[in-house]
Amino acid sequence: MSLVFAAVCTHGPGITARPEAADSSAYGRLMQSYADLRARLAASKPDALIVVAAEHFANFFMNNMPSYAMGMSDHYTGPIEEPGWLKIERTRVPGDARLSRRLITDVLQDVDLACCEEWKLDHGTMVPLHFLTPGYDLKVVPVNINCQGPPLTPLHRTWAFGKALRRACDAQPERIAIIGTGGISHWPCTPDSGRINVAWDREFLDRWARNDREALLSYTDEQTQCDAGQGGFEIRTHIAIAAAAGGRGEILFYEPISAFACGCPLATMSVA
Repeated sequence: MSLVFAAVCTHGPGITARPEAADSSAYGRLMQSYADLRARLAASKPDALIVVAAEHFANFFMNNMPSYAMGMSDHYTGPIEEPGWLKIERTRVPGDARLSRRLITDVLQDVDLACCEEWKLDHGTMVPLHFLTPGYDLKVVPVNINCQGPPLTPLHRTWAFGKALRRACDAQPERIAIIGTGGISHWPCTPDSGRINVAWDREFLDRWARNDREALLSYTDEQTQCDAGQGGFEIRTHIAIAAAAGGRGEILFYEPISAFACGCPLATMSVA
């Protein structure tokens, strides 16, 4: 069939771990926007969902860190975090090994991609799934981009990866949705944790919604770390989605929620 849906959303663990710490009105708006995104995803009637997230040392570490990796299993387990802390029960999430193999084979024609028959889902995937597919009844294909530590994949290669994903999706008989997850500006596990650069976030989202390739690829890692923290490296997941979708974006929600230590975006993008 083809790619039928594209979106991005926040995956901050605090959203499920400590919702009571956030302003109740802001949290309510966030939940309403997640419900809207869930309805839009369901309306696209996907057979499978690709979740492009950042590696958080759940499956790889710096001694073995692929730039891009895709799960290739008929099921996955998550979250890797303590369920009592994340407040998401550990569960078995359905996958599709044959679809993953076909996608990997097609992507490899353009971009090197690691394949993993064993994959543990962390908050980067489980928080979005908790809100978007709460019944865990949609087959998931997990994808990770190294957004954690250098050497980081260049942004133009992230764009090429998104384009390769699109070509691979369009070659499959299934209806496929794709979602990129991550914060925008955030400084996790540092003394600046909780800091949010709202102006930087809004500028990035504007570039993303316009699908302005030149503007999106103009960021440098040095600038990003200075202006948006090391968590800002996760813009790679959003850039991959923009490249894959090829259309224009609609920002459903963005607010800085300091209790979750990040700016929280939810947005869709038309599939060109």
